[in-house]
Amino acid sequence: MTPGSNIPLPTARVTVDVTAPVRLDVSGLLLTADGKVRSDDDFIFYNQPSGPGVTHRSGGGSAPDAITVDTSAVPPGIEKIVVTASPDAAGQSFQGIEPTATLRDADSGAALATFTPPRLGTETALVVMEIYLRAGQWKARAVGQGYADGLAGIATDFGVSVEEPAPAPAAPVAPPVPAAAPPQPLTPPQPMAPPPPAPPAPPAPPAPGAGKVNLDKGRVSLQKNQTVSLVKGGRPLLSQVKMGLGWEPAFRGADIDLDASVIAYGPQRNHIDSCYFGKLSILGGAVKHSGDNLTGEGAGDDEVIVVDLGRLPQEVTGLVFTVNSFSGQKFTEVAKAYCRLLDAATGEELVRFDLTNAEAQTGVMMAKLVRQFSGEWDMTAMGDFVKARTVRNMVKPAAQAL
Repeated sequence: MTPGSNIPLPTARVTVDVTAPVRLDVSGLLLTADGKVRSDDDFIFYNQPSGPGVTHRSGGGSAPDAITVDTSAVPPGIEKIVVTASPDAAGQSFQGIEPTATLRDADSGAALATFTPPRLGTETALVVMEIYLRAGQWKARAVGQGYADGLAGIATDFGVSVEEPAPAPAAPVAPPVPAAAPPQPLTPPQPMAPPPPAPPAPPAPPAPGAGKVNLDKGRVSLQKNQTVSLVKGGRPLLSQVKMGLGWEPAFRGADIDLDASVIAYGPQRNHIDSCYFGKLSILGGAVKHSGDNLTGEGAGDDEVIVVDLGRLPQEVTGLVFTVNSFSGQKFTEVAKAYCRLLDAATGEELVRFDLTNAEAQTGVMMAKLVRQFSGEWDMTAMGDFVKARTVRNMVKPAAQAL
Protein backbone atom coordinates (compact mmCIF):
# COMPACT_ATOMS: atom_id res chain seq x y z
CA MET A 1 0.00 0.00 0.00
CA THR A 2 1.01 3.62 -0.48
CA PRO A 3 0.00 6.63 1.68
CA GLY A 4 -3.70 7.32 1.23
CA SER A 5 -4.50 4.05 -0.52
CA ASN A 6 -7.29 1.86 0.82
CA ILE A 7 -8.68 -1.64 0.42
CA PRO A 8 -12.00 -3.20 1.46
CA LEU A 9 -11.76 -5.73 4.25
CA PRO A 10 -12.57 -9.25 3.07
CA THR A 11 -13.11 -10.49 6.64
CA ALA A 12 -14.71 -9.13 9.81
CA ARG A 13 -11.64 -9.72 11.98
CA VAL A 14 -8.30 -8.19 11.03
CA THR A 15 -4.97 -7.68 12.80
CA VAL A 16 -2.43 -4.93 12.18
CA ASP A 17 1.09 -5.68 13.40
CA VAL A 18 4.00 -3.24 13.07
CA THR A 19 7.61 -4.37 12.84
CA ALA A 20 10.86 -2.37 12.97
CA PRO A 21 14.54 -2.93 13.82
CA VAL A 22 13.72 -1.72 17.35
CA ARG A 23 10.90 -2.55 19.73
CA LEU A 24 7.74 -0.51 19.11
CA ASP A 25 4.71 0.26 21.25
CA VAL A 26 1.59 -0.24 19.13
CA SER A 27 -1.79 1.17 20.18
CA GLY A 28 -5.34 1.54 18.86
CA LEU A 29 -7.92 4.29 19.34
CA LEU A 30 -11.66 3.98 18.70
CA LEU A 31 -12.96 7.23 17.17
CA THR A 32 -16.42 8.65 16.58
CA ALA A 33 -17.46 10.73 13.56
CA ASP A 34 -15.84 13.82 15.10
CA GLY A 35 -12.46 12.07 15.23
CA LYS A 36 -12.38 11.76 19.03
CA VAL A 37 -12.54 8.94 21.56
CA ARG A 38 -15.67 8.72 23.70
CA SER A 39 -13.55 8.29 26.83
CA ASP A 40 -10.08 7.10 27.84
CA ASP A 41 -11.47 3.53 27.69
CA ASP A 42 -11.27 3.82 23.89
CA PHE A 43 -7.45 3.99 24.03
CA ILE A 44 -6.20 0.39 23.68
CA PHE A 45 -2.55 -0.25 24.53
CA TYR A 46 -0.25 -2.50 26.58
CA ASN A 47 -1.66 -1.39 29.94
CA GLN A 48 -5.29 -1.44 28.73
CA PRO A 49 -5.24 -4.31 26.24
CA SER A 50 -8.93 -4.71 25.43
CA GLY A 51 -11.90 -2.58 24.50
CA PRO A 52 -15.14 -3.02 22.55
CA GLY A 53 -14.15 -4.86 19.38
CA VAL A 54 -10.46 -3.95 19.68
CA THR A 55 -7.63 -5.79 21.47
CA HIS A 56 -3.89 -5.28 21.93
CA ARG A 57 -1.41 -8.14 21.72
CA SER A 58 2.07 -7.68 23.10
CA GLY A 59 4.89 -9.32 21.21
CA GLY A 60 6.99 -9.32 24.37
CA GLY A 61 10.02 -7.99 22.51
CA SER A 62 10.38 -11.15 20.43
CA ALA A 63 7.47 -10.52 18.05
CA PRO A 64 5.70 -7.36 16.90
CA ASP A 65 2.92 -5.78 18.95
CA ALA A 66 -0.44 -5.91 17.19
CA ILE A 67 -3.95 -4.47 17.26
CA THR A 68 -6.86 -6.77 16.35
CA VAL A 69 -10.18 -5.28 15.24
CA ASP A 70 -13.39 -7.31 15.17
CA THR A 71 -15.58 -5.05 13.05
CA SER A 72 -18.68 -7.07 13.97
CA ALA A 73 -18.12 -6.17 17.64
CA VAL A 74 -17.27 -2.47 17.19
CA PRO A 75 -20.04 -0.50 18.94
CA PRO A 76 -22.42 1.81 17.07
CA GLY A 77 -21.07 5.34 16.73
CA ILE A 78 -17.45 4.22 16.25
CA GLU A 79 -16.48 4.93 12.66
CA LYS A 80 -12.71 4.55 12.73
CA ILE A 81 -9.97 2.69 14.58
CA VAL A 82 -6.52 4.21 14.14
CA VAL A 83 -3.41 2.11 14.73
CA THR A 84 -0.40 3.99 16.07
CA ALA A 85 3.24 3.11 16.73
CA SER A 86 6.10 4.69 18.63
CA PRO A 87 9.61 3.48 19.57
CA ASP A 88 9.70 1.89 23.03
CA ALA A 89 12.88 3.79 23.97
CA ALA A 90 12.05 7.20 25.44
CA GLY A 91 12.71 10.07 23.04
CA GLN A 92 13.78 7.87 20.11
CA SER A 93 12.61 9.06 16.71
CA PHE A 94 11.95 7.11 13.53
CA GLN A 95 15.12 8.51 11.96
CA GLY A 96 16.85 5.52 10.35
CA ILE A 97 14.05 3.17 11.42
CA GLU A 98 11.75 1.81 8.76
CA PRO A 99 8.56 0.40 10.30
CA THR A 100 6.28 -1.86 8.29
CA ALA A 101 2.62 -2.46 9.06
CA THR A 102 1.06 -5.75 7.96
CA LEU A 103 -2.71 -6.12 7.72
CA ARG A 104 -3.72 -9.73 8.32
CA ASP A 105 -6.77 -11.95 8.47
CA ALA A 106 -6.97 -12.32 12.27
CA ASP A 107 -8.19 -15.91 12.08
CA SER A 108 -5.84 -17.40 9.48
CA GLY A 109 -2.89 -15.01 9.89
CA ALA A 110 -2.74 -14.53 6.10
CA ALA A 111 -1.30 -11.18 5.02
CA LEU A 112 -3.80 -8.93 3.24
CA ALA A 113 -1.58 -5.89 2.67
CA THR A 114 1.63 -4.23 3.86
CA PHE A 115 2.58 -0.58 4.26
CA THR A 116 5.93 1.11 4.95
CA PRO A 117 5.52 4.85 5.65
CA PRO A 118 8.00 6.95 3.60
CA ARG A 119 10.01 10.08 4.49
CA LEU A 120 10.36 9.50 8.23
CA GLY A 121 12.77 11.59 10.30
CA THR A 122 12.19 13.41 13.59
CA GLU A 123 8.78 11.86 14.23
CA THR A 124 8.53 9.98 17.53
CA ALA A 125 5.07 8.51 16.87
CA LEU A 126 2.98 7.59 13.84
CA VAL A 127 -0.59 7.01 12.86
CA VAL A 128 0.26 4.01 10.71
CA MET A 129 -3.05 2.68 9.45
CA GLU A 130 -6.77 3.10 10.05
CA ILE A 131 -9.70 0.73 9.86
CA TYR A 132 -12.76 2.80 8.94
CA LEU A 133 -16.43 2.49 8.02
CA ARG A 134 -17.60 4.06 4.76
CA ALA A 135 -21.09 3.57 3.28
CA GLY A 136 -21.61 0.44 5.36
CA GLN A 137 -18.31 -1.15 4.27
CA TRP A 138 -15.26 -1.55 6.50
CA LYS A 139 -11.98 -0.63 4.81
CA ALA A 140 -8.31 -0.19 5.67
CA ARG A 141 -6.29 2.89 4.71
CA ALA A 142 -2.53 3.47 4.83
CA VAL A 143 -1.80 6.73 6.65
CA GLY A 144 1.80 7.27 7.82
CA GLN A 145 1.23 10.63 9.55
CA GLY A 146 4.03 11.52 11.96
CA TYR A 147 4.02 13.36 15.29
CA ALA A 148 7.02 15.02 16.93
CA ASP A 149 5.74 14.76 20.51
CA GLY A 150 5.30 11.02 20.80
CA LEU A 151 2.29 8.90 21.55
CA ALA A 152 1.06 11.55 24.01
CA GLY A 153 0.64 13.96 21.09
CA ILE A 154 -1.48 11.49 19.16
CA ALA A 155 -3.56 10.59 22.20
CA THR A 156 -4.19 14.25 23.04
CA ASP A 157 -5.26 15.07 19.47
CA PHE A 158 -7.83 12.30 19.61
CA GLY A 159 -9.23 13.37 22.98
CA VAL A 160 -7.44 11.06 25.44
CA SER A 161 -6.56 12.64 28.79
CA VAL A 162 -2.78 12.54 29.15
CA GLU A 163 -1.18 13.27 32.52
CA GLU A 164 1.25 16.14 32.05
CA PRO A 165 4.78 15.76 33.47
CA ALA A 166 6.01 18.16 36.11
CA PRO A 167 7.25 21.42 34.51
CA ALA A 168 10.99 21.64 33.99
CA PRO A 169 12.96 24.31 35.89
CA ALA A 170 13.27 27.53 33.94
CA ALA A 171 16.46 27.63 31.90
CA PRO A 172 17.72 29.46 28.82
CA VAL A 173 16.67 27.60 25.72
CA ALA A 174 18.49 27.87 22.43
CA PRO A 175 16.32 28.72 19.41
CA PRO A 176 14.88 25.48 18.11
CA VAL A 177 16.21 24.05 14.89
CA PRO A 178 13.35 23.99 12.38
CA ALA A 179 12.09 20.44 12.07
CA ALA A 180 11.17 18.81 8.82
CA ALA A 181 7.51 19.31 8.00
CA PRO A 182 5.39 16.25 8.77
CA PRO A 183 3.67 14.46 5.88
CA GLN A 184 0.64 16.32 4.55
CA PRO A 185 -2.74 15.16 5.90
CA LEU A 186 -4.22 12.50 3.69
CA THR A 187 -7.93 12.89 4.33
CA PRO A 188 -9.81 15.80 5.88
CA PRO A 189 -10.18 16.47 8.68
CA GLN A 190 -6.70 15.63 10.00
CA PRO A 191 -5.13 17.00 13.17
CA MET A 192 -2.88 20.02 12.82
CA ALA A 193 0.83 19.38 13.12
CA PRO A 194 1.76 19.35 16.80
CA PRO A 195 3.91 22.14 18.19
CA PRO A 196 7.64 21.54 18.70
CA PRO A 197 8.30 19.60 21.91
CA ALA A 198 8.94 21.56 25.07
CA PRO A 199 12.31 21.25 26.84
CA PRO A 200 12.35 17.82 28.53
CA ALA A 201 11.32 17.66 32.15
CA PRO A 202 13.38 15.71 34.65
CA PRO A 203 12.46 12.00 34.63
CA ALA A 204 9.45 11.36 36.84
CA PRO A 205 8.86 8.12 38.75
CA PRO A 206 6.71 5.69 36.77
CA ALA A 207 2.97 5.83 37.31
CA PRO A 208 1.55 2.87 39.23
CA GLY A 209 1.37 -0.17 37.02
CA ALA A 210 2.99 1.46 33.98
CA GLY A 211 6.27 2.31 32.35
CA LYS A 212 9.74 0.80 32.39
CA VAL A 213 12.47 1.41 34.96
CA ASN A 214 16.06 0.23 35.21
CA LEU A 215 18.48 -0.86 37.92
CA ASP A 216 20.80 2.14 37.80
CA LYS A 217 19.66 3.28 41.24
CA GLY A 218 19.68 -0.16 42.84
CA ARG A 219 16.88 -2.44 44.02
CA VAL A 220 13.48 -1.91 42.37
CA SER A 221 10.07 -2.66 43.88
CA LEU A 222 7.60 -3.29 41.08
CA GLN A 223 3.88 -2.78 40.94
CA LYS A 224 1.60 -4.90 38.77
CA ASN A 225 2.30 -4.51 35.02
CA GLN A 226 5.47 -2.52 35.65
CA THR A 227 8.62 -3.53 33.79
CA VAL A 228 12.29 -3.29 34.75
CA SER A 229 15.14 -3.60 32.29
CA LEU A 230 17.85 -5.91 33.64
CA VAL A 231 20.66 -3.57 32.62
CA LYS A 232 22.77 -1.16 34.60
CA GLY A 233 24.65 1.75 33.09
CA GLY A 234 23.48 0.67 29.64
CA ARG A 235 25.23 -2.73 29.85
CA PRO A 236 23.81 -6.16 30.67
CA LEU A 237 23.82 -6.47 34.43
CA LEU A 238 24.33 -10.18 34.92
CA SER A 239 23.99 -13.54 33.22
CA GLN A 240 22.68 -15.71 36.08
CA VAL A 241 19.66 -14.87 38.22
CA LYS A 242 17.54 -16.51 40.91
CA MET A 243 13.79 -16.08 41.08
CA GLY A 244 12.71 -16.59 44.66
CA LEU A 245 9.01 -17.19 45.31
CA GLY A 246 7.51 -17.14 48.77
CA TRP A 247 4.18 -17.27 50.60
CA GLU A 248 2.71 -17.73 54.03
CA PRO A 249 -0.62 -19.26 55.12
CA ALA A 250 -3.29 -16.65 55.70
CA PHE A 251 -4.37 -18.46 58.89
CA ARG A 252 -1.81 -19.49 61.47
CA GLY A 253 -1.36 -23.22 61.76
CA ALA A 254 -2.86 -24.08 58.37
CA ASP A 255 -0.23 -25.43 56.00
CA ILE A 256 -0.55 -24.62 52.32
CA ASP A 257 1.23 -26.51 49.55
CA LEU A 258 1.99 -24.30 46.56
CA ASP A 259 4.22 -25.17 43.62
CA ALA A 260 6.45 -22.65 41.84
CA SER A 261 7.32 -23.26 38.20
CA VAL A 262 8.78 -21.54 35.15
CA ILE A 263 7.55 -22.05 31.59
CA ALA A 264 9.88 -21.39 28.63
CA TYR A 265 8.55 -20.11 25.29
CA GLY A 266 9.89 -19.46 21.80
CA PRO A 267 9.39 -16.40 19.57
CA GLN A 268 5.93 -17.52 18.41
CA ARG A 269 4.80 -18.10 22.02
CA ASN A 270 5.40 -21.80 21.39
CA HIS A 271 5.88 -23.88 24.54
CA ILE A 272 9.43 -25.24 24.76
CA ASP A 273 9.60 -26.75 28.27
CA SER A 274 8.50 -26.34 31.89
CA CYS A 275 10.59 -26.55 35.08
CA TYR A 276 8.73 -27.57 38.26
CA PHE A 277 8.99 -29.91 41.27
CA GLY A 278 8.63 -32.94 39.00
CA LYS A 279 11.28 -31.76 36.52
CA LEU A 280 13.97 -29.86 38.39
CA SER A 281 16.27 -29.08 35.45
CA ILE A 282 15.53 -28.13 31.85
CA LEU A 283 17.29 -26.67 28.81
CA GLY A 284 20.55 -28.44 29.49
CA GLY A 285 20.71 -27.17 33.07
CA ALA A 286 20.19 -23.51 32.14
CA VAL A 287 17.07 -23.52 34.36
CA LYS A 288 17.03 -25.35 37.71
CA HIS A 289 14.40 -25.70 40.45
CA SER A 290 15.19 -25.94 44.18
CA GLY A 291 12.52 -28.55 44.91
CA ASP A 292 9.06 -28.65 46.45
CA ASN A 293 8.06 -26.85 49.65
CA LEU A 294 5.04 -28.56 51.18
CA THR A 295 3.92 -26.04 53.80
CA GLY A 296 4.94 -22.46 53.07
CA GLU A 297 6.08 -22.11 56.67
CA GLY A 298 9.33 -20.40 57.61
CA ALA A 299 11.05 -17.21 56.64
CA GLY A 300 12.62 -16.56 53.26
CA ASP A 301 11.93 -17.95 49.82
CA ASP A 302 9.84 -21.11 49.72
CA GLU A 303 11.05 -22.20 46.29
CA VAL A 304 13.86 -20.86 44.11
CA ILE A 305 14.39 -21.18 40.38
CA VAL A 306 17.88 -20.44 39.04
CA VAL A 307 18.13 -19.18 35.44
CA ASP A 308 21.44 -18.91 33.61
CA LEU A 309 20.44 -16.31 31.02
CA GLY A 310 23.76 -16.65 29.23
CA ARG A 311 23.22 -20.39 28.66
CA LEU A 312 19.61 -20.25 27.50
CA PRO A 313 19.18 -21.46 23.91
CA GLN A 314 18.61 -18.62 21.45
CA GLU A 315 15.15 -20.01 20.69
CA VAL A 316 14.02 -19.19 24.25
CA THR A 317 12.65 -15.66 24.22
CA GLY A 318 10.25 -15.67 27.17
CA LEU A 319 10.00 -17.18 30.67
CA VAL A 320 6.83 -17.01 32.75
CA PHE A 321 7.06 -17.73 36.51
CA THR A 322 3.92 -19.25 38.00
CA VAL A 323 2.61 -20.54 41.33
CA ASN A 324 -0.10 -23.21 41.59
CA SER A 325 -2.11 -24.82 44.36
CA PHE A 326 -2.23 -28.50 43.44
CA SER A 327 -4.27 -29.29 46.56
CA GLY A 328 -6.97 -26.85 45.44
CA GLN A 329 -6.52 -24.20 48.13
CA LYS A 330 -7.31 -20.71 46.82
CA PHE A 331 -4.96 -17.75 46.93
CA THR A 332 -7.37 -16.02 49.29
CA GLU A 333 -5.92 -18.49 51.84
CA VAL A 334 -2.39 -17.22 51.18
CA ALA A 335 -0.66 -14.26 52.79
CA LYS A 336 2.44 -12.35 51.72
CA ALA A 337 2.92 -14.02 48.35
CA TYR A 338 5.84 -12.44 46.50
CA CYS A 339 8.56 -13.02 43.95
CA ARG A 340 12.02 -11.49 43.90
CA LEU A 341 14.89 -11.56 41.44
CA LEU A 342 18.40 -11.94 42.82
CA ASP A 343 21.90 -11.83 41.41
CA ALA A 344 22.82 -15.53 41.62
CA ALA A 345 26.50 -14.71 42.10
CA THR A 346 26.17 -12.25 45.01
CA GLY A 347 22.71 -13.00 46.41
CA GLU A 348 21.81 -9.30 46.05
CA GLU A 349 18.09 -8.68 45.68
CA LEU A 350 17.49 -6.70 42.48
CA VAL A 351 13.74 -6.69 41.93
CA ARG A 352 10.77 -7.46 44.17
CA PHE A 353 7.05 -7.79 43.47
CA ASP A 354 4.59 -8.26 46.34
CA LEU A 355 1.19 -9.69 45.46
CA THR A 356 -1.13 -7.30 47.29
CA ASN A 357 -4.51 -8.53 46.04
CA ALA A 358 -5.61 -12.15 45.99
CA GLU A 359 -8.38 -13.90 44.08
CA ALA A 360 -10.16 -17.18 44.81
CA GLN A 361 -8.21 -19.05 42.14
CA THR A 362 -5.68 -21.88 42.19
CA GLY A 363 -3.01 -20.39 39.92
CA VAL A 364 -1.20 -17.09 39.48
CA MET A 365 1.28 -15.81 36.93
CA MET A 366 3.76 -13.87 39.06
CA ALA A 367 6.25 -12.42 36.59
CA LYS A 368 7.80 -12.85 33.16
CA LEU A 369 11.28 -12.39 31.70
CA VAL A 370 11.34 -11.40 28.02
CA ARG A 371 14.39 -11.25 25.75
CA GLN A 372 14.55 -8.00 23.74
CA PHE A 373 15.78 -7.63 20.17
CA SER A 374 19.02 -6.26 21.65
CA GLY A 375 19.55 -9.49 23.61
CA GLU A 376 18.84 -7.82 26.96
CA TRP A 377 16.11 -9.11 29.27
CA ASP A 378 13.14 -7.28 30.82
CA MET A 379 11.19 -8.42 33.88
CA THR A 380 7.50 -7.53 34.17
CA ALA A 381 5.36 -7.99 37.29
CA MET A 382 2.13 -9.80 36.40
CA GLY A 383 -0.03 -10.92 39.32
CA ASP A 384 -2.68 -12.45 37.04
CA PHE A 385 -4.85 -15.21 38.55
CA VAL A 386 -6.19 -18.18 36.61
CA LYS A 387 -7.99 -21.44 37.33
CA ALA A 388 -5.09 -23.88 37.11
CA ARG A 389 -3.85 -26.41 39.69
CA THR A 390 -0.80 -27.58 37.71
CA VAL A 391 1.86 -26.01 35.55
CA ARG A 392 0.46 -27.93 32.58
CA ASN A 393 -2.74 -25.92 32.89
CA MET A 394 -0.70 -22.69 33.00
CA VAL A 395 0.97 -23.16 29.61
CA LYS A 396 -1.82 -21.67 27.49
CA PRO A 397 -2.76 -18.65 29.65
CA ALA A 398 0.93 -17.83 30.19
CA ALA A 399 1.55 -17.90 26.44
CA GLN A 400 -1.33 -15.50 25.92
CA ALA A 401 0.14 -13.17 28.56
CA LEU A 402 3.54 -12.87 26.83
